[in-house]
Amino acid sequence: MIDSDLAALYEVETKILNQAVKRNTERFPEDFMFQLSKEEYGILKSQNVTSSWGGRRTLPYAFSEQGIAMLSSVLKSQRAVQVNISLMRAFVKMRKMITETDDLREMVASLESKYDKQFQAVFSALQQIIRDEPSSKKSIGFIWPASEKE
Repeated sequence: MIDSDLAALYEVETKILNQAVKRNTERFPEDFMFQLSKEEYGILKSQNVTSSWGGRRTLPYAFSEQGIAMLSSVLKSQRAVQVNISLMRAFVKMRKMITETDDLREMVASLESKYDKQFQAVFSALQQIIRDEPSSKKSIGFIWPASEKE
């Protein structure tokens, strides 16, 4: 997102947002924020209908998701404080969900190994039954006497 759009979201002036960023440059590495080139800014301006009067005198900054989150910790507006608190709560919820997911995964693995052993025993018994040759039992049914067959 562009600095002017973020300034509106955080309810501060663009100038204030950029000052806060410049005071805290160590918090904004290249993957958090970068300044648009003249060519990129020209393309961006051509996408939006803007007045030729006034306008920016410097190239805008663009922020990634991480940069937007970091902005909430360096700005002093009430909105930025609310965003920062919401982010912290979201991180805590995510950590809790991951922990619960790990616990569930362990439980499923435990059940799988338990039932795998039981199924293995059943399959072994079935294979044993199949492998055993039938014993010489009397046939069931009507048997013709030897003299009548001829």
